[in-house]
Amino acid sequence: MKVLVVGQGGREHALVKAIKQSKKVERVYCAPGNGGIEQDAICLPIQEDDFPRLVEAVQQYQIDLTVVGPENPLFAGIVDYFRERGLAVIGPTKKAARIEGSKSFAKELMVKYNVPTGNYQVFDDAETAIQYVKEKGAPIVVKADGLAAGKGVVVAHSTNEAIAAIQNIMEHKIFGTAGQKIVIEEYLEGEELTVMAFVDGENFLVMEPAQDHKPVYDGDQGPNTGGMGSYSPVPHMKKEWLEQVKGKILEPMIKGMAQEGFPFKGILYAGLMMTKNGPKVIEFNARFGDPETQVILPRLKTDILDIFKAIQNGSLNEIQLEWDTRAAVCVIMASHGYPKDYEKGKLIKINEPLLPKETEIYMAGVRREQDHLLTNGGRVLGVTALGATIQEAKERAYQGVHAISFEGAHYRTDIAQKAIK
Repeated sequence: MKVLVVGQGGREHALVKAIKQSKKVERVYCAPGNGGIEQDAICLPIQEDDFPRLVEAVQQYQIDLTVVGPENPLFAGIVDYFRERGLAVIGPTKKAARIEGSKSFAKELMVKYNVPTGNYQVFDDAETAIQYVKEKGAPIVVKADGLAAGKGVVVAHSTNEAIAAIQNIMEHKIFGTAGQKIVIEEYLEGEELTVMAFVDGENFLVMEPAQDHKPVYDGDQGPNTGGMGSYSPVPHMKKEWLEQVKGKILEPMIKGMAQEGFPFKGILYAGLMMTKNGPKVIEFNARFGDPETQVILPRLKTDILDIFKAIQNGSLNEIQLEWDTRAAVCVIMASHGYPKDYEKGKLIKINEPLLPKETEIYMAGVRREQDHLLTNGGRVLGVTALGATIQEAKERAYQGVHAISFEGAHYRTDIAQKAIK
């Protein structure tokens, strides 16, 4: 079987590596991939949004299945485009992907199907939004309605901070058209966790929970990023919480979307806040999380191609997921200045003999020049390690980080610390 992964980040590298492990796989392609992914897949120089050329490549190389990693092509309708041409593809349709592409749309669905989430208001006018936060006060959450690469959320701890966020998003357009509308939500207190599920339109299988670390600095300080690291399992995720996530969040959402006429097939991501009143949804995403994928897939023992086939056939109820009991920790190494301006083209040095066992390097913002790897993005790479305990996995991951260097490399030093505490 030949498989194409669409995308170019660390999540896609994790997908490539997981797919490669399947005995059913003959060859893995990645489009466009990056200079690090090309060690594990045949990279095709085709952009994620160039649907005609992607289809051409699928037909030319007789690729049996396409797996879509990032959100933008999903929101632009890549799945509809492939399906119309009779090609097998994993991911939700354009209509179903709106639960990530529009936060106001997702909120409306949650309210309609009684999915627990924070109170909210939608605004398309900055002045009215500013008036609203003056009345409500802080802390309060301001979100760009559209896709903003994981950076469109501001948790404002003062009214002035909330007003600045509204002005930045709506007036200064720092996220472009994604900020034409904003959602202002109540601030939820608790522990933030991620639960992802494989969904075939009707049946779903829940993956092991993970915790992402969004703020750029230790102790959850500084602006939000696309994610600075993650770990799985989450020891403080109570069993009854997970049952509530299945029964009160995932099930009604999946049933609701089918009822609305756009059944969800693919990977449904629930970003959750574990409040004193139980789990509440912060956001839904329509694909694998990044960097959660980098700790979930190394723990998945079931053949991922069997799962993808069941998603296509609507037979996930016949699959049982098996998990490695070991823990996984991923530490993201980012460019200096990320998530704001950063330089590219810094030489990446990896001291292979110093890398501990059970460690994987997932390449993200990386390009290759002859035999050298150079930085080419904000989040450059993710170092993931497995260990008998979270403590052991964390120690190995940081050993791996210390075996890698590039000018200005920045990483958090406290990934998974919450779990160890």
